[in-house]
Amino acid sequence: MRDYATEVESRVEFIRERLAASGAEGIIFGNSGGKDCALTGILCKMACDNTVGLIMPCQSKQNYTTDREDALALGEKFHIDQRIVDISDLKADAVRIFGEQAELTKDALTNIGPRLRMLTLYTIGAAEHRLVAGTGNRSERYMGYFTKWGDGACDFNPIADLTVTEVYELLRYLGAPAHTIEKAPSAGLFEGQTDEGEMGITYAAIDRFLLTGEASEEERAIIDRYHSRSLHKLSMPPVYREVD
Repeated sequence: MRDYATEVESRVEFIRERLAASGAEGIIFGNSGGKDCALTGILCKMACDNTVGLIMPCQSKQNYTTDREDALALGEKFHIDQRIVDISDLKADAVRIFGEQAELTKDALTNIGPRLRMLTLYTIGAAEHRLVAGTGNRSERYMGYFTKWGDGACDFNPIADLTVTEVYELLRYLGAPAHTIEKAPSAGLFEGQTDEGEMGITYAAIDRFLLTGEASEEERAIIDRYHSRSLHKLSMPPVYREVD
């Protein structure tokens, strides 16, 4: 049986070590109201009382309703300081300004929000001497299901080795709000968007492959396609004279 108490303490100690080594005074993370943000926020608060979660709605109706409510509920239950920074106008300005220079594709438009959220986190984090905590899990990282230099950016990540299934297990152990655990995983990028619907595969199937190597032919094709085309997201850019 998995020793959750020891595991949690190990992750908390990891965060404390990162904070001490950096000389930073606190931690900041993006709180979307989802499972990964919840687990990262709980662990960071356990490691550092000076932890703040930013709720950053960005045009999507879901951001202003269930996402916001779930994020606030998490902060209230675990005594995490919360701030709401509405970046909808910032995105509208970005789309207008960038659109004057190029015809923006769907991917280009979709990735603006996550990159603006990271800009917000790093700007406020720098102003208040905070480290930016990452919220990406192992399943998303393997699939490349994150925005490069957006939600994939961070100063440290205490949950990157956990599959989605394992994230849920730890959240249940820690007593996270039920609605955070039960809601469909979604980046909230547009109305009705869900991670699994967009990828065309369930996290259960992805996790089964990562943990056991088992997958149907169709599942493996999807997983291999996502993983192979996103490998560039998992490494630093090539640097002249440092390339093998």
